[in-house]
Amino acid sequence: MSLSIDDVKRIAHLARIRVDTDEAARYQTQLNDIFHLIEQMQAIDTTGIEPMAHARDLHQRLREDMVTETDRREAFQAIAPQVEAGLYLVPKVIE
Repeated sequence: MSLSIDDVKRIAHLARIRVDTDEAARYQTQLNDIFHLIEQMQAIDTTGIEPMAHARDLHQRLREDMVTETDRREAFQAIAPQVEAGLYLVPKVIE
């Protein structure tokens, strides 16, 4: 598949993009190169190849789940205006 200058101008019109003749010729070349690449990729036999979820099918190393910070809840709640049973009390906003 290849696009003509008229095709590029029509696409630009549909996209509401102003394109002059020089730009249209440049875009025609670039778009035709993209279509050529797509045709090359479609010509490859992919029978028996499982699709990948991502281009780099890697596994993340997981770190050990361990506590690294000390419990400072009491220090934080000591400066809070209102606290009850370890919870912050806030004014009712929605009725």
